[in-house]
Amino acid sequence: MIPIFEQYLLLKERIPYFQLGEFPTPIKHLRYLGKEIGSDYLYLKDDGLSGQIYGGNKIRKLEFLLGDALRKGAKEVLTVGFAGSNHALATAVYAQKLGLKSISILLAQPNAQYVRRNLLLSHVCGAEIHHFKKEMTAYIPTTIMLIRKKMKQGRFPYIIGPGGSSPLGTIGYVNAGFELKEQVVSGLVPEPDKVFVALGTMGTAVGLTIGLKAAGLKTRVVSVRVADVKYANKEKFVKLFEKTLALILSFDSSFPRVEIADEEVDIRQDFFGGQYAGFTEQGMAAVKLLAKSEGIRLDGTYTGKTMAAFIDQVRGHGTKNEVILFWNTYNAIDFSDTIRGVDYHQLPCCFHQYFEEEVQPLDKNNSE
Repeated sequence: MIPIFEQYLLLKERIPYFQLGEFPTPIKHLRYLGKEIGSDYLYLKDDGLSGQIYGGNKIRKLEFLLGDALRKGAKEVLTVGFAGSNHALATAVYAQKLGLKSISILLAQPNAQYVRRNLLLSHVCGAEIHHFKKEMTAYIPTTIMLIRKKMKQGRFPYIIGPGGSSPLGTIGYVNAGFELKEQVVSGLVPEPDKVFVALGTMGTAVGLTIGLKAAGLKTRVVSVRVADVKYANKEKFVKLFEKTLALILSFDSSFPRVEIADEEVDIRQDFFGGQYAGFTEQGMAAVKLLAKSEGIRLDGTYTGKTMAAFIDQVRGHGTKNEVILFWNTYNAIDFSDTIRGVDYHQLPCCFHQYFEEEVQPLDKNNSE
């Protein structure tokens, strides 16, 4: 039983949930990175190992979202993201496992090797994928498609928002806060002063903030913005915090009524680089340093930028004895064998550009 259900049995009875992942995810002491940057109190929680088929941070959210889809009798799920969306891919992987069809509405983004890999695995998993240049151009065709599916099948697909970061999906990371508390109590990691996590659709950071507070940890969540500020900002952070907490309390009023002060929303702005999925020099240097020192793989879109902020904290702002945890949200499962030999021409022709055009310069020599 997951930690939040162990402590709040009414939540177990009332919240839709279907186990998909492998939890708790492991904690690693970053000794070698620490020698490189000057601290012996650095740790990593590896949600890259959250699933046997495909890992990363999305599985925790999908356990609740796909659980809800199953409870409501859905046959199809539809989600949105950018062309290389890890969330859209995770949805396709685990929807297939549960016998659900997955539909992905994908927007254009800078090209990278991981975009190619993710698209191929989505295809292998039977996902129906659609490509649009911008959000506005996707709205009308997607609406028409939904209406046609309703007319043909008698119901709409179950809709999963970007990143799975609805209040229900965010509960997955509320639970993760309780999971970390158990690992602190068992001595696997000292109680962190700070935990660094990427801030995109915000469900991971918001859920952790609620979960850590409710579990009684003093740990401060440091969010590193990796998406456009219109998606990731303090006002939306607080709004998702309040909505998620309200949803939990509607299921079990005994859950702690935690609060968040404005100054507690710590969003680091300096590592984004100006464009979603645009790799940065700092981010890729951090990717290479962690791979060299610890053998852990990160990516240029999310975790590399977050690790750059983590390193900057230690080198420039941290105290010698400050315990800092990096929450790795990037899939660590190698699925190269699964996509080997898959011809990208099997994808809709609008996706061929990602295989025929060069990847961005900072990704050319990247072996992630």
